[in-house]
Formats: sequence, structure tokens, C-alpha cells
Amino acid sequence: MAQATPRYVWGLINPRVGEDERELSDKSEPLLPPEVAVVSNGLGIRDYTVEGVEEAIVRYDALAAELVGRGAQRVVLAGIPISVQLGRKRVVELMRYTQERFGVPGDAAAEAVIAAMQHLGVSKVAVGSRWAEEVNNALIRYFAEADIEVLAITSEGQWAEQGSAMSFDRGVRLAFDLGRQAMREAPGADSLFLPGGAWRPLAAVPILEEDYGKPVLTNGNTRAWRIIHDGHAPPVHGWGTLLATP
Repeated sequence: MAQATPRYVWGLINPRVGEDERELSDKSEPLLPPEVAVVSNGLGIRDYTVEGVEEAIVRYDALAAELVGRGAQRVVLAGIPISVQLGRKRVVELMRYTQERFGVPGDAAAEAVIAAMQHLGVSKVAVGSRWAEEVNNALIRYFAEADIEVLAITSEGQWAEQGSAMSFDRGVRLAFDLGRQAMREAPGADSLFLPGGAWRPLAAVPILEEDYGKPVLTNGNTRAWRIIHDGHAPPVHGWGTLLATP
């Protein structure tokens, strides 16, 4: 049976190149309905160091053009480490350039998180991070430019290779462990943020929200919230405060 034409298509530039990233998915982000499709490609980043990000970001223009050519109505630069190593000024400029050059909104992982925090009234956050200290420090600076204070941030010293090598089970357990550690260190935080996509932290969101009574944000739920907030998908219940309050 032929696949129905999607109602909305968003484009995702992943940090790395995967085997199936050029395929039009028959389903979108699991949090979004199937008529909202995703097309993706990969930046081919070597690592999340400043040098690795600078080496890879020169491919952005060609990758964005390719996604728009495949029907993308929004281009999202995935990867919190990429956003924070570029710095907020450059990311905002890149989003503006995408709109002007390709006629579709540009977005980035860290900007989606900040928009979600502002939507929920978050000004102080605990971060359950697995990243290396260099990335963590860049994240703190990036959030500070949006008047969001990081009260506590954890670290497992991970770079891109270690993150990609984690098993699903290991990633989920680590999301719980580091999220709880961050909240113990910053009980006064307005929200908990679990950055990174490779460790699949979504499963921890409803449980940690129940434990602490605070919204829990991830790369995935903030990215999906952008689509919901813009009216392209309905609210999602059962997976946390953010997705239920567009």
C-alpha cells in the first residue's frame, strides 16, 4: 500500500551519519502522529569538541538545502553539544539564515529547550548531564545568555563516541541516576533537564516528574513540543508536563 502524503514534514540534521538517515520515515518522532513525518541526514561530526563542531558545521548549508528539497518545512540542528559549542549568538544567526535562505524556520536543540523552559516559566534548572566538563561549561554559558541559571550539573565525562556506544538499558539507567543526582544537588530547581538523545531519556520523564513534582525536559520532548506548539500536532498526555501544555 502506498504511503499517504504527510501533512507536515520536518527535517532533522543529526550529529552523525546513520545508515537509514536518507529515508523518509513512515512515522515521525514517536511522540508525534504518523502524519507528521521526519526526513533526516547527518552532519558527520567527529566529536563534540570545539574543533569537531567547527569542522562539521561547514556542511550545514548543503544539508539544510537537501532536507528542504525533500519537503522539510522546518530544519532542526540536533545535538545539544553542537549548539552550545557554537554559542547562542551563532545558533540564533543560523536559525535566521535558514529562514532567509530556504524560506522555512530554522531550529536547534538548545533553542528548543530554552523555548520550552520559557514557556513553563523555568529560570533555575538542574541538569542531569553525561557530557564532559567542557560541554557542560558551554551549556551553562549558553543557558545564562537566556537568563536561565544552572543550579547543578552532573558529568560522566562522555564525548560522542562514549554516548553512541551505550546500550539502551545503560542509557535509561543512567538517565534515572544522573537525573536524581542533579535534583538532590539542586532541590530548588524549577525543572530537570536531561540533555542528549543517545541515552533515550524519555522513559524517565513521567517517573521523575512524579518523584519531584517538577517538569522534566529532554531533547526529544522539547523538539516534539515545538511541532505541537506551532499547531502541527495535538498535545500528548502521559509523557510529562511539557507535551500536555502546548
